[in-house]
Amino acid sequence: MSHGAINYIAERLTVGPAEAYGVATFYDLLATEPTPERVVWVCDDIACKASGVDGMLDNLAASVGAPGTERAGATWKRSPCLGQCEKGSAAFVQVARGANCSVAPVTAEQVIEILSADAPSRAVAPTPPSERTRLLSGVARQKTLDAYRQSGGYSGLMRAIEMGPEASVSEIVASKIRGRGGAAFPAGIKWEAVASHSGDKYVVCNADESEPGTFKDRVLMEEDPFAVLEGLTIAGIATGSTKGYIYVRGEYPHAISMMQRAIDSAVDAGLLGDRISGTDLSLDIEIRRGAGAYICGEETALFNSVEGYRGEPRQKPPFPTDAGLFGKPTLVNNVETLANVPAILRDGGAAFADIGTGDSTGPKLFCLSGNVARPGIYEVEFGASTRDLIDLAGGVEGSLATVLVGGAAGSFIGGDDLDVPLTFEDTRAANLSLGSGVVMVFNDTIDMMSIIRRIAEFFGEESCGLCVPCRVGTVRQHESLERMAEQSADGSTRDHELRILDDLDQVLRDASICGLGQSASVAVQSALRLDLI
Repeated sequence: MSHGAINYIAERLTVGPAEAYGVATFYDLLATEPTPERVVWVCDDIACKASGVDGMLDNLAASVGAPGTERAGATWKRSPCLGQCEKGSAAFVQVARGANCSVAPVTAEQVIEILSADAPSRAVAPTPPSERTRLLSGVARQKTLDAYRQSGGYSGLMRAIEMGPEASVSEIVASKIRGRGGAAFPAGIKWEAVASHSGDKYVVCNADESEPGTFKDRVLMEEDPFAVLEGLTIAGIATGSTKGYIYVRGEYPHAISMMQRAIDSAVDAGLLGDRISGTDLSLDIEIRRGAGAYICGEETALFNSVEGYRGEPRQKPPFPTDAGLFGKPTLVNNVETLANVPAILRDGGAAFADIGTGDSTGPKLFCLSGNVARPGIYEVEFGASTRDLIDLAGGVEGSLATVLVGGAAGSFIGGDDLDVPLTFEDTRAANLSLGSGVVMVFNDTIDMMSIIRRIAEFFGEESCGLCVPCRVGTVRQHESLERMAEQSADGSTRDHELRILDDLDQVLRDASICGLGQSASVAVQSALRLDLI
């Protein structure tokens, strides 16, 4: 996007050029300087590191040059997590005026071929399906509307229409389902709050899955898109909304394609759009594609992104249920949360609440990655432990060093914590974070200082910069860890850095505006408690 193009866009939108430029420079997948037509983003985040991607990246740099080196109208860059963590390595191919695609697993040879080819499709093989126990709906890979309906799909929507909005919301409340995106807020409270408002309202599916180690939402959208779409449709009808959005991270081109196909099929079948299933109910759903910003997973930053602004979080209150997208009451739910909704309406909220534990109801998807025999998505009832999930995934490859639960914003654990039930109440009592369901396993061959430094670097890069504690604190945390890695075994120097990290931890937790800054030091502090570095 040239400066001239930015000026033209600003003129057409009647905004200042500085505002347009500020938006364009905020997102990693947008460029304001001359860029090769093909950019291959190669993941170097923690799950891929555990699988040995550093050696592949070294080979790639030796063959084609350092990141950013142009070759035949193409270049490669290092990327934060691409949400393909079960594959061991991944690349996202961004093509100007063309179709983007993902390659996972990827090798240095494949990246070199993509960089050399006229079109990236020459080197792109279909991504194999993820290992998993079963889908939330119980039937695997329902990628067509006919197959989905034959397995009972859309019976939840039909029951919601028959029951009416108030009763539908009551079923969600009775299910006691909590959000599956990490915050674990009771979904029923959100639904009730939005439904209580009159006038224009919105429903939003938050599919900006960017937490390192998390890939469950991608798998759901790719393999069971109609369950997600049906859940969002029910949410719209139950809350009285007539407009919905699905905000998908830009690095998920296949998920975007599958969700768009699902929307088109549902509209053609009369299950979405005007006069749903012959009733007076209407709901239009549009996909909005992210452009590379982890912070947009925060719901108010997501609103700003949809509205065309920098993806920066808003102060609360007002809360989204009162004044969200475009200033209207808005219901935001995660992909996995919405995928549970059809079953809740079909079988009843009480039946859903009988699954799991008292405060953690229903099934839960966990993302197993790292040094396990069979990485993938595993669905269990709440109450299973980390050790149980590792056993489901075939056990540890090598000797276990530690496990990261909850993702980059989560905690490293070991010992007795491996047997803590992975429920909201048990992890909270153990001072752990369940997060979005990440279980990343590291064996004793992994350089844990490298992993922890990468986590700190990730937060420093992904901070939106809105508040000083996060903008400065995340960078200082990374710098402190870098100094620790470079120093000798001088205990006094290490103690000085530990005091700095403790101070930064307190400031980040207490003074950051949103969850990114508030959780940016959690994994680092847990690693220090376990003497991993």
